[in-house]
Amino acid sequence: MPPSRNPSPRSDCAIAGTLDVVGDRWSLLIVRDLLFHGELRFADLATSDEGVPTNTLTDRLRRLEESGIVVREPYSDRPVRHRYRLTERGRDLAPVLDAMAAWGVAHLPGTRRLGGRRGDH
Repeated sequence: MPPSRNPSPRSDCAIAGTLDVVGDRWSLLIVRDLLFHGELRFADLATSDEGVPTNTLTDRLRRLEESGIVVREPYSDRPVRHRYRLTERGRDLAPVLDAMAAWGVAHLPGTRRLGGRRGDH
């Protein structure tokens, strides 16, 4: 795994460390989409309902790859294009997303779980 851009954690708190990796506005939504679909191309991720800007998507995918959460694999040489999938480490975030979805449904009127039962986010 390449060196991380932020090698020094801000504290030894596990929650703070987790937020350093996936605590921005977009990362867990990328993980959600990969949990649902298994493997997606950049263009697929760019068309999510939340409308992540492509420059932000590129940055978050790079950060998730550096953190060992996502694997990037080429599927075309000309032009060079990649597909993305979760590593085991990334799939281990499923219960986190499930808990967030449950909390949202319980406390945010008008929200709903998406998809099927396992990982209904």
